[in-house]
Amino acid sequence: MLKILVSGGNGRFASELKKIQCNYKFIFRNKKQLNILSIQSIKNNFKKFKPNYVLHLAGLSRPMSIHDKQINKSIDLNIIGTANLVKICNLYKKKIIFFSTSYVYPGKKGKYREADPILPWNNYGWSKLGAESAVQMYKNSLIIRACMTERPFVHRSAFKNVKSNFIFHDQFAKIFLKLIKKKGIINVGGKTQTIFKFAKKHNKNVKAINSKGELPLRMDMNLQKIKNYV
Repeated sequence: MLKILVSGGNGRFASELKKIQCNYKFIFRNKKQLNILSIQSIKNNFKKFKPNYVLHLAGLSRPMSIHDKQINKSIDLNIIGTANLVKICNLYKKKIIFFSTSYVYPGKKGKYREADPILPWNNYGWSKLGAESAVQMYKNSLIIRACMTERPFVHRSAFKNVKSNFIFHDQFAKIFLKLIKKKGIINVGGKTQTIFKFAKKHNKNVKAINSKGELPLRMDMNLQKIKNYV
């Protein structure tokens, strides 16, 4: 049975992964048990658990404004922490799986393929792209550019003029199990639709609003590659 060391083991996606029965042994570690800013902490976890893979979920996400207000924290947790994990995976010759984001794409034309040019439109996207740079240098890796959110949809309003590929964490957790042994870059998300249309299906009271620059209008990705796997 493959052993997979998971950083960010108390996060939203990790919580859904814990509910699924599978043929992998996930070793969930919180930020105190596995400090991604400490090379020694990472080495200690490798020596203790001897994982085959690392699933890197730890990092800084919301609120988006924190990546503008506290760029040092964003750089540390999303870029330097990821680079540290890549270094140790390289040292021990173990695979790393990294969760990136659809925010690395420009958000102007939509239907972005994995090989399309990337140009983040906010600091969160830049921090994830910085992390991707380290992961891409290490060939024994998988980068998942995800567009997912927690269930139920948490916001009271949703953009009716922004197209995206939202999928709930619990839905993606089942898909993820089919991707573990893959390498390279894979876009992952749900059906291309406006954020409002996605939200309305699960919350009839959600209010429709227009993005006036808060989000780019075409954030949707091409999902043909993931369809070949699932």
